[in-house]
Amino acid sequence: MNISRIINFVCIVAGGVVAVYAQAEEKQNTYLLIGGIVLLMFGIYRTSRNIPSKYDNKEEESFVKSEKIDED
Repeated sequence: MNISRIINFVCIVAGGVVAVYAQAEEKQNTYLLIGGIVLLMFGIYRTSRNIPSKYDNKEEESFVKSEKIDED
């Protein structure tokens, strides 16, 4: 596993755990909740940055392929 993927995974898990922990307390710590959400979003952003767009390939714009008709 790549070190970048490990960092992304740790950020997502740690951010989620911190956000849930901050939300679960009787008196909620707003700054801890915001920190957890920021860490979670940072991990998700880093992960989504490496996913290629499905619109990058301009060669195949349509599923229907047409053949060239030769006129004799």
